[in-house]
Amino acid sequence: MHTRTAIATLIAAAGLLALTGCEGGADTAKDKPAAARDAGSDAEKASLPDLTGKGLQSAQDQAQEAGFYGLTSHDALGRDRMQAFDRNWKVCAQEPAAGDHPTDTKVDFATVKLDETCPAKDSGAGEPQAAGAKMPDFKGKAVKVARGALDAGTSLTVNDASGQDRIILMESNWQVCSQRPAAGTKLDGQPVTLDAVKFEESC
Repeated sequence: MHTRTAIATLIAAAGLLALTGCEGGADTAKDKPAAARDAGSDAEKASLPDLTGKGLQSAQDQAQEAGFYGLTSHDALGRDRMQAFDRNWKVCAQEPAAGDHPTDTKVDFATVKLDETCPAKDSGAGEPQAAGAKMPDFKGKAVKVARGALDAGTSLTVNDASGQDRIILMESNWQVCSQRPAAGTKLDGQPVTLDAVKFEESC
């Protein structure tokens, strides 16, 4: 008698486990209603604030507080200067604009130094463009930008156009006044010469 009761109890328990297993198995991502599936992706979005006008360090801190960690910055004046001390730079523009974005979105800040005026147009977005088959027009651009655009094997000479024969150490502080070969010339390995002055000086 006790054996039959025990067997019946075991069969009932096995059936209950099977039913419970079925109910649990139905709770997968593909079986969820669309609204429930989308809730996960909505949780990965956050509101990026408008950080223009902020100091770069403050902008980075506030972006991280909002959930964004893929942060980068560049020189909005197109001089390719590094933002080594973030507190010495301010934000002129940001990409993407303020609004809701996935939190893994890369946020890029266009910046200038604190004592500089933001340009009407961001001249530093993206990496320096490779020179390619023809010599670009480097006039007015930083010597550092010109060097970055030329092939790494190019023989490059940079002269002080002021005639003072100064040593050009910080190439991001010097602008190109003239170049040889001229813009548009086919590049096939010939040496390149740039004449430059500091940005606060006139060519």
